[in-house]
Amino acid sequence: MKTRRHFSALRLLIAVLLAITTADIGKGYADDDIRANLAASGGQEIVPASSSLDDQQPKQLSAAYNMEMAAAAAGDDLDQDPWEDFNETMFNFNREVLDRFLLKPAATAWDFLLPDLVQKSVQNFFDNLAVVRRVVNNALQGKMTGAATELARFSINSTIGVAGFFDMAKLGFGIEQSDEDTGQTFGVWGIGPGPYLVLPFLPPLTVRDGIGYAFDAAMTPYIYFIPWYASIGGTATNVVNERSLNLDRFERVAETTVDLYSAVRNAYLQRRAAAIKQ
Repeated sequence: MKTRRHFSALRLLIAVLLAITTADIGKGYADDDIRANLAASGGQEIVPASSSLDDQQPKQLSAAYNMEMAAAAAGDDLDQDPWEDFNETMFNFNREVLDRFLLKPAATAWDFLLPDLVQKSVQNFFDNLAVVRRVVNNALQGKMTGAATELARFSINSTIGVAGFFDMAKLGFGIEQSDEDTGQTFGVWGIGPGPYLVLPFLPPLTVRDGIGYAFDAAMTPYIYFIPWYASIGGTATNVVNERSLNLDRFERVAETTVDLYSAVRNAYLQRRAAAIKQ
């Protein structure tokens, strides 16, 4: 019995680690983030779109948000990126080795085999499974309207949306997603971001957001009910599908950005600071 309990705990740990290490590889290269960085450099104010009724109310900016946004907009990298040499090496490894020789070829083949509509449905399916993370973090941030919105979206999409393959909550009822994660929750609570960090297999993050990823992964429901190898397959499918949907966008960003590492870093820091504001 004890051995079985230990094995179950090990399966859970492996599934969590795999979910963390394979999630969102390359998302930091999205041109939306680069546009945000360029706008910040040009002194233009970026106002994130509200995603729930809670976001439409005036809010006091937290001290953590003020410090993060000022650092990101001003390009104050000394405090935000003390491990720059290591981070840039890992960034290039993720991009020039993992993405170039593993993820991009798989995503290109996936894109050839499946039409965009099917890829979008796969994205919707996995996005629907992330409802626990969004509900919990909306609630922890005091955004009860956002939490209720996510429950309503999950109910609609899991039924008439055919197990989440179609976003009928948005298409049929105009209910937008209220996306929150644990890193944002920590920021709202006043916990600072810590240094910027890039690790192999992982997207750009800060120390705070890295810890948040672990909590978010633990809130992925299916890892508790299916074999570990099925969890790996599901996560890999989601990652390849996401990369496939953004093949052209990543290429445009890489071709038009001189210092891609700095652009991604500054855009990420500003985007995360803006998310905490909402």
